[in-house]
Amino acid sequence: MLKKILSIVGTVFKSISIVILCFLAFIVISSRFTGGDSTILGYQLKAVLSGSMEPTFHTGSIIAVKLGANPSSYQKGNIVTFHMDNKLITHRIAAVHHKNGETSYKTKGDNNNAQDLWTVYPQNIVGKYSNFTIPYVGYALNFVSSKAGSALLLIVPGILLTLSALRNLFQLRKEFEQKTAG
Repeated sequence: MLKKILSIVGTVFKSISIVILCFLAFIVISSRFTGGDSTILGYQLKAVLSGSMEPTFHTGSIIAVKLGANPSSYQKGNIVTFHMDNKLITHRIAAVHHKNGETSYKTKGDNNNAQDLWTVYPQNIVGKYSNFTIPYVGYALNFVSSKAGSALLLIVPGILLTLSALRNLFQLRKEFEQKTAG
């Protein structure tokens, strides 16, 4: 009974690992082909690299950001991802300002004591956080996005497939020898 349970747990773990590996491969390969971040049904996945938004989401998580909304329609309390000084930052809108027909935002990380020093303009906003987070997968996403990680993402599955095929061949040979010997 225990052996059967362990076998089921092993199969489930293997299946989940394969799904995550395929998911990461899709993200990395599609971002390499497009030259930018991969988009799935109008959403982009972003790795969280700092703790400024804890406890809303933690360092190492991935979050989904909804693209395409009117950037000047965001409201106080919305969590947005934006470009600032050649970096992507995800913070909550703390204040909305309207001046001379132009909208701007003051932002703040949930884990920070004060508002950010910068002002965010609509053209700098990538999208709005969609309340979808997967903890810890951001570490893997960040690694596989690197050159070494991309190479490993392609090489390791190839080696595993080769080893699996060799194992299957040896098992078939063993079964064949047992049938012909008996």
